[in-house]
Amino acid sequence: MDIAAVVSQLGANRATFDSLLRDLPGELQLWRPHPDHWCLLENVCHLYDEERDDFRTRVRSVLEDPSRAPPSIDPEGWVESRRYMQQDYAVKLEALLEERSASVRWLASLVDPAWDNAYEHPKLGPLTARMFLTNWLAHDHLHMRQIIRLKYQYLAATSGTPLDYAGEW
Repeated sequence: MDIAAVVSQLGANRATFDSLLRDLPGELQLWRPHPDHWCLLENVCHLYDEERDDFRTRVRSVLEDPSRAPPSIDPEGWVESRRYMQQDYAVKLEALLEERSASVRWLASLVDPAWDNAYEHPKLGPLTARMFLTNWLAHDHLHMRQIIRLKYQYLAATSGTPLDYAGEW
């Protein structure tokens, strides 16, 4: 997949996240299929933080100065330190969508970026800007799958209706 296609898909995924996550009942926003699994509010907060503080920051860092280590991140720790469960779902969703728009505008504005620039990670080896960009798109797909699975599980748990007619999950 070429860079333009990845950037285009990241832009299209904004609408997908909007469609999957907008106007959901509060009960669904906070519902968990298991105490150890994230609810939709935590997913939205995570996607927002990853947009700003992980993927966009890391792509920018490697493009601008591959000799410098990208800023450290703590996605698991952010759940508590950034108080995900105390956030307003609708506000955070809007912020996520705004950040995605900003990311796509930034990516589209780049002139002849050095996608093969690589930060030499001491344990993982070379991490290129292209690798971070492509994994950004993969991260979207993983969370889309997670969101859809959670919504299916919620329907199964709350509808009182067997879902096997719909097909096998």
